[in-house]
Amino acid sequence: MDIRPIEPGDQEALIRFFQRMPEGDRTFLKEDVTDPDVLAAWAAPGAARAIAVEGGEVLGSVAVVPLHGWSSHVGEVRLVVDVEQRGRGLGRALARRAVLDALELGLSKLVVDVIADQTALIGMFGSLGFEPEALFTDHVRDRAGEMRDLMVLANSVDRQFAAMATAGITDEL
Repeated sequence: MDIRPIEPGDQEALIRFFQRMPEGDRTFLKEDVTDPDVLAAWAAPGAARAIAVEGGEVLGSVAVVPLHGWSSHVGEVRLVVDVEQRGRGLGRALARRAVLDALELGLSKLVVDVIADQTALIGMFGSLGFEPEALFTDHVRDRAGEMRDLMVLANSVDRQFAAMATAGITDEL
């Protein structure tokens, strides 16, 4: 498996990836991944987006989206892993990639939004140094109409990179 930046030729593989995603999971995506223009923009120069690819198929995607104005030092992590690949360390590898991408972008802080009952996902980000920073009750309405709590996890990129370098993780990436 290869983790690399998204390229213009990846659009069809990305479409197949998002078509495999359960409808309920797509509820929580902030972008319309069915729009070819959105996917084409992901491959634009300067976009901090990467995919995990094996055998021509996308298995996961990660993006670091820089915020603006008074939060221009912050990047939002957007991470998606194929249902069949979850629990195998791919999300962790993509999240590590996000930390490196944030450093390249000159960001000092990363945040990620998660549904508060996604304990495995919270644990994975926690193991990478992300900590709960905010909890918004009844903030997300899922496709079934149920209200869900949203948790914001945050990480100081500089501190995280130093820890990764000490552990030798940056050599892997």
